[in-house]
Amino acid sequence: MKVPTKYAIDPELAAVEQFPEIDSSDIVAVRAQIAQMMAQVPAPDTTGLTVTDRTIPGPQGASDVLVRIYVPDVAAAPVGILDVHGGGFILGDLDSSHADNIAIARGVGAVVVSVDYRLAPENPFPAGLDDCYAALAWFSDHAAEFGVDPQRIAIHGGSAGGGLCAALALLARDRRGPSIAFQYLGIPELDDRLDTGSMTTFGDTPTWNRPAAVRSWDAYLGKGRRGTHDISPYAAPARAGDLSGLPPAYISAKEFDPLRDEGIAYATALLAAGIPVELHLFPGTFHGSAAITDAAVSQREATERIAVLRKALGA
Repeated sequence: MKVPTKYAIDPELAAVEQFPEIDSSDIVAVRAQIAQMMAQVPAPDTTGLTVTDRTIPGPQGASDVLVRIYVPDVAAAPVGILDVHGGGFILGDLDSSHADNIAIARGVGAVVVSVDYRLAPENPFPAGLDDCYAALAWFSDHAAEFGVDPQRIAIHGGSAGGGLCAALALLARDRRGPSIAFQYLGIPELDDRLDTGSMTTFGDTPTWNRPAAVRSWDAYLGKGRRGTHDISPYAAPARAGDLSGLPPAYISAKEFDPLRDEGIAYATALLAAGIPVELHLFPGTFHGSAAITDAAVSQREATERIAVLRKALGA
């Protein structure tokens, strides 16, 4: 995969050429491709953690939900994090966020619960969100089992996972459901209208671009619905008219990411609603560039994530 020279990508991120080309237009094929790639990656070190998979009750009328639980041998505080993986609503599973969750559980000293939510297009909105809500409710109800204070659970996600976390915060507020102490929205996918400046400009950026966003929303909402007037804010949180009463937030954005401007706009809207927000735009980056872990900007982002979560949870 080549970076178009018109984008001033951080020179250390030139290793993007090592990324395989992924064409999400064939979902079955790309899932198989990613599974093959993941199988070739050495298993990460889980020293200092107990990692278990567990099946929990799913939403009413739906199947059970698989979660993966990371419990540090020594917790920094009685705190927890619900992780929601990315993948454009159509890709990803517990393994795709496994290494990140090990780093978070170890770095924050928190119990992490990762949810294997249903994917589109087989299971369009609201299936994935309903699974995430079921996992949040279960974690809150069983917090004592893990030595966690149910008032000190944060939600964390990147890309589509960040969008699902934003929706989860709205849903929990409106249902008067489980408490959420903090929402970490990494490069969140929030707006089906696809009309921001960055979304209309970045049609050929690496790993994520406008055509990929179109396919993602068409799968999640159903073809013909993207951009119409009746889309729920629980599907596209950028459409929410009332952001009051939500948890404090951290939002990250990448300079050459189609999702950049919707993340910035959501941060501004949260601030206007009186919600404490930290916003960080990482220069010279693109969607998914944090996977190039030896770049200084990626290391800064990884360090900041741990610091932000520790501070937000009082760990």
